[in-house]
Amino acid sequence: MVYRLLSPWGMSQARLEEALRSAHFVECGPSQEKSVGWVEPRGQAHGACVEVVAGQWILKWMMEVKSVPGSVVKRKVQEQVAHIEADTGRKPGKKEIRALSDDVRQSLLPMAFTKQSSVTLWLDPQAQRLVIDAASAAKADEVLTSLIKAVDGLALGLVDTQTAPATAMAHWLGTQEAPQGFSVDRECELRAADESKAVVRYTRHALDTDEVSQHIAHGKVPTRLALTWNDRVSFVLTDALQLKKLAFLDVVADESPASAADRDQDHFDADVAIATGELERLLPALFDALGGESAVV
Repeated sequence: MVYRLLSPWGMSQARLEEALRSAHFVECGPSQEKSVGWVEPRGQAHGACVEVVAGQWILKWMMEVKSVPGSVVKRKVQEQVAHIEADTGRKPGKKEIRALSDDVRQSLLPMAFTKQSSVTLWLDPQAQRLVIDAASAAKADEVLTSLIKAVDGLALGLVDTQTAPATAMAHWLGTQEAPQGFSVDRECELRAADESKAVVRYTRHALDTDEVSQHIAHGKVPTRLALTWNDRVSFVLTDALQLKKLAFLDVVADESPASAADRDQDHFDADVAIATGELERLLPALFDALGGESAVV
């Protein structure tokens, strides 16, 4: 997901490092359900929380959650309810049962397994752009909340374009003509705009067919479309202007100035340089294909 900085980035690397370090990730305590914070993008303990490669800033956010199965909580609560009824002859009310559920969940948390997930952020201070590699808008919002807490006065807005992605994708499929520099691949999703909400999905299927054009003509709206840019980067564009399934093609690695040995020794810098180098050209090209960015209000 791509965001536009609404005010010029003025924080130094050292200041951001200090801010993120004060909110460093700590694993969940015995009775803690969730913990979030910032970690070292390079993956080296006690390293930097802000990595800068060729002017591009890389951050990494971590979340850990403990999950207690609802079925286990329900069974334990039922056992306690049965004991109360047997001992007192009364049936606990809803409020008491909720309190029992909370107590049971808290008692089981120290034994619960934890699950960790991370999100990488790319800040381009010169382009005034932030890219978040999150799988959902909800996760991205959570990451942004943490970043805004760390960076006082930070204001961001999702990039919007003059032409809605769904409108542009419908045009490309209907005319069987992709925008300059792009090619349409073999995956898309079409959704009916009426109350039927019918969905048609194509996977590994040619899209330059009369069948696809007829779906578009009958009012189905593209919500996902696989594209390749300049034979270098493939991705799936969504109607929310998100880039999914991002992949850098072989030609990109072949052109990398770093040797295979160098990449093995320090793959982080090479990966960042390749990814940001391609994306800082792909994103403007994609926005241009969508009529350019809308003015930020």
